[in-house]
Amino acid sequence: MSSVLFDIPGPKARIRHRLLAAVGILAVAAVLAFVIYRFTDTGQFSGRKWEWLEYQQVQIDLLNALLTTLQAFAVGAVLALVFGAIFAAGRLSDHAPVRGAATVVVELFRAIPLLILMFLFYYGLPALGVPMTPFLAVVLGLTLYNGSVLAEVFRAGIQALPKGQSEAAYALGMTKTQVMFLVLIPQAVRSMLPTIISQLVVLLKDTALGFVVTYQELLYYARFIGSQGTFGRPIVPSTIVVAAIYIALCLLLTALANYLERRQRRSKKHLAGATRQPEELTLAADAA
Repeated sequence: MSSVLFDIPGPKARIRHRLLAAVGILAVAAVLAFVIYRFTDTGQFSGRKWEWLEYQQVQIDLLNALLTTLQAFAVGAVLALVFGAIFAAGRLSDHAPVRGAATVVVELFRAIPLLILMFLFYYGLPALGVPMTPFLAVVLGLTLYNGSVLAEVFRAGIQALPKGQSEAAYALGMTKTQVMFLVLIPQAVRSMLPTIISQLVVLLKDTALGFVVTYQELLYYARFIGSQGTFGRPIVPSTIVVAAIYIALCLLLTALANYLERRQRRSKKHLAGATRQPEELTLAADAA
């Protein structure tokens, strides 16, 4: 009835926890009710504040802002995954110079805030004569920051694998690079899939920082619409719409992660069943 880290709560503790949970839910509901009341009282839910959604050009521009957000996310996610895999392999290298260089790069870009990275790329590189666009600044920042975090995720996943995996690969004559990229990293990705998806959700939300370097993504367009006096400056309604879009995108990513996890479990069960069948046939033959 007990665990190493904590004792399972008894009847009185369970009742106390339920009461505290009910009080917490009521407090959150009260805060949400107050926010909705203030929005209603200040006219944020009036028809004039939301009529901008009825214009076809606004809908097209909002869709274009969504596509630019997804474009930055897609490119940044792919590059961050590649960056993470390469530098995770570098941090696990047998060569000290490679391992040291990879460690410096990962720790450096993981320590610098993403917003500062975007500022450095967009405003700093042109000062050095390197041309830079808002899209490149956003993608580079997303790649380096999130790729450094993913490198640590991959490294932890690789180190958690049984040593027999790499030993069997070496016994087949595979090189260190082949073992890393063909055996260890694919297994680490499968085992660390929830953490990887969580970091990709963070990457998706971080695209909103692109507005500070004039990248025309969802938040940039929300600020633009919210400043239009023609529509009554609907900054709160436009922000709510953009927040709902981000929530929907994050839920889609979570659904994708759940689907991949269920598929992985089904694959494991199928493989386990396939390995049991020959054993059962052998036992049946021996019994006969």
